[in-house]
Amino acid sequence: MGTKQTHIHAGLRAPSLRTAVLLLALLCFPQQVASDSDEAILTDWDIWKSMNGISYDDMEDMQRKVIWEGNKQQIEDNNQGFLMGSKHFTMAMNKYGDLTAQEFQVLQGAMIDAQLAKRGKTVASRKLRNSAKKFDGMVIDYRQMGYVTEVKDQGYCGSCWAFSTTGAIEGQIFKKTGQLISLSEQNLVDCSKSYGTYGCSGAWMANAYDYVVNNGLESTVTYPYTSVDTQPCYYDSRLAVAHIKDYRFIPKGDEQALADAVATIGPITVAIDASHSSFLFYSSGIYEESNCNPNNLSHAVLLVGYGSEGGQDYWLIKNSWGPSWGEGGYMRLIRDGKNPCGIASYALYPIL
Repeated sequence: MGTKQTHIHAGLRAPSLRTAVLLLALLCFPQQVASDSDEAILTDWDIWKSMNGISYDDMEDMQRKVIWEGNKQQIEDNNQGFLMGSKHFTMAMNKYGDLTAQEFQVLQGAMIDAQLAKRGKTVASRKLRNSAKKFDGMVIDYRQMGYVTEVKDQGYCGSCWAFSTTGAIEGQIFKKTGQLISLSEQNLVDCSKSYGTYGCSGAWMANAYDYVVNNGLESTVTYPYTSVDTQPCYYDSRLAVAHIKDYRFIPKGDEQALADAVATIGPITVAIDASHSSFLFYSSGIYEESNCNPNNLSHAVLLVGYGSEGGQDYWLIKNSWGPSWGEGGYMRLIRDGKNPCGIASYALYPIL
């Protein structure tokens, strides 16, 4: 090692013609030169693993590489379609690249069986329509109005339901008080199981709302997120910063009622079908997935607005997979009146 270092430094002090040629070759044709050396070439797979701090034994490495390459190919095919004008969104490789969409759903804790979905009182669509008439045609983006906290990351814990719940309550507190307070998802994960939630294994948001109605909620400052559900509940009612009286559902499948609720109420808790690789690797643009099933609700997100681009209407949703996913942690989902991905199948909001 020491001898090699000496030669390198000597070469830098007095470069020979041979050294200059070699340096030029390295700069212009790095792969060809490297292939003649004893050192292995770093493949895209190796670089991705290194960037994400991932390593496997030889057998699993081969299996994961096949999955990763399949995802990479799907991303490239989609983006080629985007360039050709047949797709309206781009995809990008991310930290989930060595997982199948099905594996990711298991890790994230897919929503509990839809047959068990708790529902509550439903607001009348006519009431929402009458309130929202003055907002027709407007763009709504609650990020610009101060209602929305920073993009959070649930990690490998199926707690999306908790993030969707806290996001809507955060918005209503801001609307009422002018204060934006980040609320504790971990408080819900640890303490609401007796209300029918399942920690990192998923839940329906109405059950989480039931907990908040009866107990209140701490902030992330006093009850920080850990992304595990194995610790005991240590909720302290004296530290509660959020209280709600009740919650209301939007009429099932009614996109107009959902738009009216967004316009007049604030960010809305929603569930969607996110079980497709196109969703997992979404990067930018207006997302549309023909295989989305409005009855297969697998993921909870926060609806924070809507708008239009190039004549295409969209919903603006806040995810809980960190700011490196999508458009800074957000997605624009097609809004076509056909309840895409079930955006209006299970939507509700808190009442303070």
